[in-house]
Amino acid sequence: MMGQLENKVAVITGGGTGIGRETALLFAKEGAKVVVTDINEQAAATTGEDIGELSGGQDTALHIKHDVSKEEDWVTVVDESVRTFGKIDVLFNNAGIYIIKPLVETTLEDWNRLMSINVTGVFLGMKHVIPVMAQHGGGSVINASSVAGLRGVQGHVLYGASKGAVRIMTKDVAVEYAKQNVRVNSIHPGYINTGMAELGAQAARTTTEELGKKYPLGRLGETKDVAQLVLFLASDNSSYMTGQEFVIDGGATARA
Repeated sequence: MMGQLENKVAVITGGGTGIGRETALLFAKEGAKVVVTDINEQAAATTGEDIGELSGGQDTALHIKHDVSKEEDWVTVVDESVRTFGKIDVLFNNAGIYIIKPLVETTLEDWNRLMSINVTGVFLGMKHVIPVMAQHGGGSVINASSVAGLRGVQGHVLYGASKGAVRIMTKDVAVEYAKQNVRVNSIHPGYINTGMAELGAQAARTTTEELGKKYPLGRLGETKDVAQLVLFLASDNSSYMTGQEFVIDGGATARA
């Protein structure tokens, strides 16, 4: 049986750790050639090496040091991806940072830094990758937003603003490129068992375990939970879905 991403080429930002790494490994298991990008080149290289082991040493991974806020880096990522693998079918705009502070303690430096990664990085990714997808008959873009982009949360004015921007940009671009068969969807995780959850627990003066107990399903999400959702949206199984937001939060937003 062929993998769900057989013959597809995927670019994953922030692929060195956490959700990005988990997704990169899953994509490789499902037959994709994976371009792993990360600001931490060693982390990206490690993920790439692990993909190589999964594929029996075949040339199925490429790793690139990548600052998503820099347009020249995106040009390099696209050029190297196409030169190595010939096309790009999937883009997972996963890279992001998390800053939570009260409104009056949030500095302009905080604002500009987070927005440059969480919003500008997603914008630049779509700007440079989608035309390549369109030239090759279509593709799928998955943008990492958050439940913080759907509802208000104390201390999240900066992070929430960035994820709300990703949510609506996703819909705008989905409509713009639908006729070229490029699908664009956003995912909205709650706290997932990564470093971001640890920061959230610290801010709430609790533990990640106790934080998870507050969710209707009684636990935090795991990176593999999110990776499976991204796989579905990257694959042809979701071929009639675009411009939508997919919440993965253990039922948190279902509760008033």
